[in-house]
Amino acid sequence: MKVLINRINKGKVEVAKEVIASIDKGLAVFVGIEAGNTESNLVTAAKKIVNIRIFEDKTGKMSRSVKQAGLPVLCIPNFTLCASTEKGRRPSFEKAMKPEKAKKLFDKFLNLLHNELDNIQSGIFGAHMDIKLELDGPVNIILEI
Repeated sequence: MKVLINRINKGKVEVAKEVIASIDKGLAVFVGIEAGNTESNLVTAAKKIVNIRIFEDKTGKMSRSVKQAGLPVLCIPNFTLCASTEKGRRPSFEKAMKPEKAKKLFDKFLNLLHNELDNIQSGIFGAHMDIKLELDGPVNIILEI
């Protein structure tokens, strides 16, 4: 499982020119589910995302998590995170889990986040999405679980 966490000032996802998700300050989380991932991977990733301390306190130190700060998460399914680029110039997506299984795990992942945070919004699995983000920092963290 590969996850890209972006600290953002605002973000939105559009599908067919319709806004389906939008948040202000919080996290944008891109999720790539790989073949062989299990619910255990989802639990580990969700705990890390909810508790990673990447928001600043009053002194400017990154010491608060999204949960502590009471901020939302914009969660976006993104199989291209699973790309293999070792050979040639065209990425291979063989490491990505098959869409039917990956969608089920992505939905479970969203439920895990909903259990911990009040405001979770998401893109649509398998849809072509137009994603607009205003990065904060920038602070970008890559998780490989």
